[in-house]
Amino acid sequence: MKAVVLAAGMGTRMGSDIPKPLLKVAGREILYRNLKILSELGVEEFVVVVGKKGKMIEDFLKKNGFKYRIVRNDRPERGNGYSFYLAKDHVDGKFVLIMGDHVYEREFIEKAIKGKGLIGDRIGRFVDVEEATKVVCKDGRVARIGKDLKEFDYLDTGFFVLTPDIFEYAEELVNSKEEVSLSEIMGRAKVPVTEVSGYFWMDIDTPEELRKANRLLVRLSVKGRGDGFVSRLLNRRISLWLSERLVNVMTPNQATLMSFAVGVISALLNFVSVPLAGVVYQISSILDGIDGEIARASMRTTRFGGWLDSVLDRYVDFLFLLCLAVVSGLDVLGWAIACTAMFGSFMVSYTTERYKGAFFSDFYEDFEFRFPGKRDERIFLTMLFCLIGWTFQLFLLLAVLTNLRVIATIYAVAKYRRND
Repeated sequence: MKAVVLAAGMGTRMGSDIPKPLLKVAGREILYRNLKILSELGVEEFVVVVGKKGKMIEDFLKKNGFKYRIVRNDRPERGNGYSFYLAKDHVDGKFVLIMGDHVYEREFIEKAIKGKGLIGDRIGRFVDVEEATKVVCKDGRVARIGKDLKEFDYLDTGFFVLTPDIFEYAEELVNSKEEVSLSEIMGRAKVPVTEVSGYFWMDIDTPEELRKANRLLVRLSVKGRGDGFVSRLLNRRISLWLSERLVNVMTPNQATLMSFAVGVISALLNFVSVPLAGVVYQISSILDGIDGEIARASMRTTRFGGWLDSVLDRYVDFLFLLCLAVVSGLDVLGWAIACTAMFGSFMVSYTTERYKGAFFSDFYEDFEFRFPGKRDERIFLTMLFCLIGWTFQLFLLLAVLTNLRVIATIYAVAKYRRND
């Protein structure tokens, strides 16, 4: 399958010399996001219709290794319908058509590519409905289409799955009018409509819409599982705010190293001020969510990144508790309890990571596990106890809590996966 990408627009409202398809949103260029997902879903070649800044787009496609064919539109003022018409000799069989300035989440594209004709959205959760192109359907096909319709059935998402016969209607309009819109072509052809509603998609026309898309894509990156109580109520709110501002300037691995550095500093601060150390330790816990958010939002998730983050987290936790134990003046019993707390903290993470290695599945996807003691919860408790100076009580609590959580994890796995 091929995909036609209309990228010849002049983008005058963006106030940038960079073509709109090459603007970054949530750490990736708009064009990269769409082409990467489509290529993973079976699109083998992209027919990209470009305008006056086409050389920049072609260089970008070449740099990122996409298989492409450039079609030049020297008259972009004739409208996006004319740009589409220029691609007529470069597709055969069913093909995808997308706009170069539209952003889609992966789940939307996965469903849309299986559809037929115009992909319509009844809800429009993320767009300004007043500005969107509306579609009225009759017998499952486009009857009327335009921005000024007061009553409508769908919003036009700018995503189409078409066949070459559509170009007959495009040619009729191109030969009879100077300026032709894609909406006119779809209206004349009365293409079928497939509903894909409720997923993220946006048309990026202004800097404000670019910022909105950036924010929404970061917030949609939250994995939605595995977060502890403190992450859900506190950490994630702050980390998402930070990720929205860092996603275009920082890589996931850089975010991991930043969190690690703050964690090491928090451990060493125990020799200066235990309450301050606890607060900085909690800050490192908040920062620990940024790398995953940036990785998912910017399509940079890697096994290495997840592994590195997990390894460095274990170092930070062990170092903090060790330094805290050293400055607490513990006796032999206290050290025994502190070592049990350190070992239990390590085992909480080890049991879930080892589950993934043994069963090739995520523990938090397989189990609805509400037992307290996840890392974010432990660190928040550590901060509170450090602030009031109850270090021995902290080690006692962690020793009991973490090892009970490990026992509960073993019980859950033994109950449901014993025979695997």
